[in-house]
Amino acid sequence: MGVVEGEEGLVEGLRRGEATAFDRAYTMYRARLFGFLLRLTRRRDLAEDLLQETWIRLAKNARRLTPDTQLRAWLYTVARNLYLSHRRWVLVDLDRLTALTPPKGIAPDGTSPFDLAAAGETGRRLEEALGRLPIKYREVLLLVGVDGLTLAEAAQVLSLSPEALRQRLKRARDMVEEILSAAEGQKVRSP
Repeated sequence: MGVVEGEEGLVEGLRRGEATAFDRAYTMYRARLFGFLLRLTRRRDLAEDLLQETWIRLAKNARRLTPDTQLRAWLYTVARNLYLSHRRWVLVDLDRLTALTPPKGIAPDGTSPFDLAAAGETGRRLEEALGRLPIKYREVLLLVGVDGLTLAEAAQVLSLSPEALRQRLKRARDMVEEILSAAEGQKVRSP
């Protein structure tokens, strides 16, 4: 498991309580974490709330990080766990089940990876297919395929063995291919 270049010094700065280290971490990971949460939640407001809470957790726990902490994996783990916790609460509250329906026209500010991927028809179809995946397959594709985590980092975030992660990633890719093929088949058959 490799540490992202510059993370060791960054983690040390966070452990010492340096504001500049926090600012650097925020600059390095904010956009990617937001894109991950936006795709995971399919709701901009919720993604923003979870992102803010992720940074609060870092601020509260920075001094307790171990010197060998892989900050990127740590942040994605926190963000994912916050989402899963939120999701459990939504599922318990039957009146709020409609919150799980993805709204139309979600788009983050600026030129994020989400904007770039959604720019064309292919991007739209990929985003739609991604949104139809069960969460355990969606999150593995987001972590590895979109956010560029290594297989080892993604396995750590998801608490999986590297082999289990590889299997889940393969299944996720196969599911996206099936969804896209089925959609293409319907498009060809329609008059």
